[in-house]
Amino acid sequence: MQRNKRPPEPFTILCDDAYIKRERQKARELRQSEWWKRRCAKGVCYYCNRHFAASELTMDHIVPIARGGKSTKGNLAPACKECNTKKKYLLLIEWEEYLASISKEKSE
Repeated sequence: MQRNKRPPEPFTILCDDAYIKRERQKARELRQSEWWKRRCAKGVCYYCNRHFAASELTMDHIVPIARGGKSTKGNLAPACKECNTKKKYLLLIEWEEYLASISKEKSE
């Protein structure tokens, strides 16, 4: 029995504009909530664990809206601008693979 050695294709879901608009509106509402303000008050980026002022942290969808993610408390994390910009539409596992590849390149 021969196994396929190629990695699986990235997980994607086609989301329509109405879905994306609804989820972004939910995110805007959550951004004003006390829950989100408490999350940011800790001042730690979810991805790089560096410390920032609460005002410098952005809201990131761990599973991006464009990939089927929702604007729920379990899918939102405070992230520094640098991490959020670099992560873009990646899933967490894809982001971790990206970081590992960067670390590997730096150590060579």
